[in-house]
Amino acid sequence: MPPKLRGKWALGITPRNFTWIIKDKVAICERPGGYGDNHRRVRRQEEIIWLRENRFDLVVSIIAAPHNLHAYQELNMPYRHRPLSGADDLDAWLRVFYAELRDLINNDSKIMIHAEEVGDRIVGIMGGYVRWSGMLDDPSQAIEITERICGRQLDSWSRELILRVHEIR
Repeated sequence: MPPKLRGKWALGITPRNFTWIIKDKVAICERPGGYGDNHRRVRRQEEIIWLRENRFDLVVSIIAAPHNLHAYQELNMPYRHRPLSGADDLDAWLRVFYAELRDLINNDSKIMIHAEEVGDRIVGIMGGYVRWSGMLDDPSQAIEITERICGRQLDSWSRELILRVHEIR
């Protein structure tokens, strides 16, 4: 059973690189607690508490390995593991992932999606979702808005994904 927290810690801390993709519906962040040598168990707990206290309905991990998924169970935070590895057929994975995400959004779920870090891969996947879902049909506009939301220029992999994602609808 997790320790009872008091004061401001009872509300947790915002996950690193927290970014709304669809305001009040879908956000991305770095893996709660950080990754690699920067991972901290206490920070992971505080960030999961923040997600729970801010009424996120679900955390979706796209990390290939199941590291730290037990922490969501321990803190009563619903989660799903949708691993994406370099060996996966990306188009097949995206079809399933995007359809599931669409269904969750249509059911008014508030979702946090995380990878190890907020890098071009997760940003491109989410920009691809914006186009795939029909929110923005023009690929140039989808790229531009994704870059604006995430405050960075996309790499060629991400741009390529957004350009061709309509083909997997």
